[in-house]
Amino acid sequence: MSATPAEKITRMANQIARFMESKPKEEGLAGLSSHINDFWEPRMRTQLFALLDQGGEGLRPLVIEAAGRIRRPLAA
Repeated sequence: MSATPAEKITRMANQIARFMESKPKEEGLAGLSSHINDFWEPRMRTQLFALLDQGGEGLRPLVIEAAGRIRRPLAA
């Protein structure tokens, strides 16, 4: 059984967060948000914000804390 888009986005965001959690807090927040802003296409960021807007269930705390630094795509 394949993962849903929400599960894939959660897994990818959490993988980045796990890596960034090894860094000092500010560096981790900056690194996570910078990576998502630089490498995730708008559709992926839209899916991430859909999860965040519903409470962020399953997302690591660093992802939730960095959300304010991630560019929210404009509505289509």
